[in-house]
Amino acid sequence: MSLQMNTVMLGVEDMNRAKKFYVDGLGCTLDQDLPGFVRLRLGPDAPMLALYEWDAAAKDAGVPAEGSGFRGVSLHFTPDSRDEVDETVQAARAAGGTVVKEPAAAQWGGYYGYFSDPDGHLWKVATAT
Repeated sequence: MSLQMNTVMLGVEDMNRAKKFYVDGLGCTLDQDLPGFVRLRLGPDAPMLALYEWDAAAKDAGVPAEGSGFRGVSLHFTPDSRDEVDETVQAARAAGGTVVKEPAAAQWGGYYGYFSDPDGHLWKVATAT
């Protein structure tokens, strides 16, 4: 058996806000739009991104819905240039996200920054150049 991820699901508090952030702000393509559930295309060869109402997602998994702070997960986007890192972080800010770490040169030679979406999910945007 080989595990191949095809969708990442994020629990969100406000579906309309989250959909607007990802579609209007970051340019994701709407693939499926149902009450309480949205699926987005991140790119031609990328996994899908699903948005599911927070409480419903917790209930579906059989776990408590409470949670805050760092959740042990960050999503990563690796563009080809520093300019694209800056553009992505700025687009997230303009769309209502929070810049957690401004893009800057990394000790390991690359360039990266972090933002969080309106529900606090962390995104790292980095390039090796």
